[in-house]
Amino acid sequence: MSPEENSRADDANEAPAVDGTPAAAGKAAGSFAELAQEMAAKNPLVRKDNGHIDLLTAAGGIRGIAESILPGLVFLVTFTVTRNLSAALIGSVAVAAVFLVARLIQRTPLTQALAGIVGVALSAFLAMKTGKAENYYLVGFYTNAAYIAAMVISIAVRWPVLGLLFGYARNEGLKWRQEPERLRAYRAATWIIVGVMAARIAIQLPLYLTEHVDALGAMRLIMGVPLYAFGLWIAWLISRPVSREAS
Repeated sequence: MSPEENSRADDANEAPAVDGTPAAAGKAAGSFAELAQEMAAKNPLVRKDNGHIDLLTAAGGIRGIAESILPGLVFLVTFTVTRNLSAALIGSVAVAAVFLVARLIQRTPLTQALAGIVGVALSAFLAMKTGKAENYYLVGFYTNAAYIAAMVISIAVRWPVLGLLFGYARNEGLKWRQEPERLRAYRAATWIIVGVMAARIAIQLPLYLTEHVDALGAMRLIMGVPLYAFGLWIAWLISRPVSREAS
């Protein structure tokens, strides 16, 4: 083989891998890891001095809880008392709008308030368009189903969502992915939240289909922030590192 041919062969051996090769896969995994770490760093989970998760902060604080609960509560109470769908929808949207305006005035982060008013407005639109009060809760079923699908996929690909959130709160970063026991723990923790969301659908869907609006609204409130916070607390406990007493 000539020197020129040898040079071309060496260049071919040293060329960067194309898509589908282990090198490309490794690069993709690295990019995903960076994205996952960035997302985890933005999560609201905080570990208190006693090693337990701060559930109030995780739920968005008092204001975040109010923004999550009050629009639905106003809708439920107004509709139950008056049976006037329009009044219930107007009251619900108005409450969400007040929270958004308050954040604008105080110049606090708008993410949760914006998500809240978009969700409430869409729910109100569906209910008004169809004339059926139970459709105010329809968006919630799709949202829960989407979260369930995302979490199940994260478990299947060995990037459980609760591992990203809890790992950052515990200063583990992504190191837990290299430890089989920690990975199993975070997969189990993620299944807990999947169970919470699946329970919502299992209990609330029959009420929706049978048009029991009052019961559906009550269950939506009960199985909202309170049940999620309880599931998060259980998930935190079962995923504690056994070798670190403080965690």
